[in-house]
Amino acid sequence: MTSYRTDQVGEQVREEIMAIIRRDLKDPRIGFVSITAVRMSPDLRQARVRVSVLGNEEQQKASIAGLVSARGLIRHELGRRLQNLKYSPELRFELDPSIEYSVHIAELLKEVLPSGRDQAEEVDR
Repeated sequence: MTSYRTDQVGEQVREEIMAIIRRDLKDPRIGFVSITAVRMSPDLRQARVRVSVLGNEEQQKASIAGLVSARGLIRHELGRRLQNLKYSPELRFELDPSIEYSVHIAELLKEVLPSGRDQAEEVDR
């Protein structure tokens, strides 16, 4: 069970990590990355960072490897930016396939469901 504070801190950590990735990281392995969620432990010392990466499996692994190698820099910057936390959280990056899965489901639905033009023609008949 999560508390309001852990949810709020998790959202703040998510926003700061995205800003750090966009502005400070120069690793070419890190491609188009999106942080989907951050789950904080109850004591706020650990954070599970769910990451969605656009690309094939090789690009996803490379992006995760780049983030893991930059973990120290990201943690240091978090500690500097988040003055309301006593400790800078230990980061654990996990691949989140949910966005890729939703795109796949949308493509399957396009194949199965009739298009808007077909429906309009049926109504006219």
